[in-house]
Amino acid sequence: MCTICGCETGEARIEGQAYRVQTQERIRHSHMNIRRAVAPVIPAADKPVSDGLDLHFGQGPAHAHVPGLSQSRMVQIEKDILGKNAGYAAQNRSRFEALSLFALNLVSSPGSGKTTLLTSTIRQLGGRLPLAVIEGDQQTANDAERIRATGVPAVQVNTGKGCHLDAHMVGLALERLEHLDGGLLFIENVGNLVCPAAFDLGEAHKVVILSVTEGEDKPLKYPDMFHAADLMLLNKIDLLPHLDFAVEACIEYARRVNPRIEVLEVSARTGVGMGEWLDWIDRRRTARIHARIDALNEQARALEALL
Repeated sequence: MCTICGCETGEARIEGQAYRVQTQERIRHSHMNIRRAVAPVIPAADKPVSDGLDLHFGQGPAHAHVPGLSQSRMVQIEKDILGKNAGYAAQNRSRFEALSLFALNLVSSPGSGKTTLLTSTIRQLGGRLPLAVIEGDQQTANDAERIRATGVPAVQVNTGKGCHLDAHMVGLALERLEHLDGGLLFIENVGNLVCPAAFDLGEAHKVVILSVTEGEDKPLKYPDMFHAADLMLLNKIDLLPHLDFAVEACIEYARRVNPRIEVLEVSARTGVGMGEWLDWIDRRRTARIHARIDALNEQARALEALL
């Protein structure tokens, strides 16, 4: 559950089968609703910072505001939620490592061209690796059907009112996928630049897709997502002649938020930059494999030293 939107309410569905997350967060959410209903005013300690005509609700320890909840209570709830998610993420990560499966978490706002980019990527990979996709949306299996049309298996996860995938959902979806040893898993998250930033799914990297139709200041408006990502794909660059979009400014804003972020300019429709994107996947996947081998060798040496 997000302390902002309470999105753990309702049910998530994987290919039509509902499941409920059996944690205390649902109980906490009910308590939060009660508190919201009876809270007449914003506590003095939680009043927003005023800057002229503007109000800033992200200045406290929780960096957010929920009517009727103190900042300390919000921080504790978030720690509980993210701690539970971290446990599931660690399980996913162990499963990915056991399978030598390279998992990427693709995040963006709605309409960035994420699914089109993904289908183009799959076609250009041409069956070189075992591939699968976990698709996250609030409703429908439309995107999963688009993936399946390429010949690649896809599991649709419908989150209901939820605004992001969590590690538990991904773990359940992974159980439905087979023959991925040494392969590549794309997790296409729900279209949202806020909540997915906070939820580790066990992936190797978060990749944020930003369309040039969205505005170059998105990294400054949604800094948590761009800070969490290792790569920004600036998509739909074929439309640049028709738009007033400052590419250099956008990249500078992204690196202002996250100095280590890599940036690639791509067009899923025309194929521009897709080679560089595939090269990035190959490099990062190879580096991950080598790191895993080095870790196993180190463990073997440590065991030998004990014998």
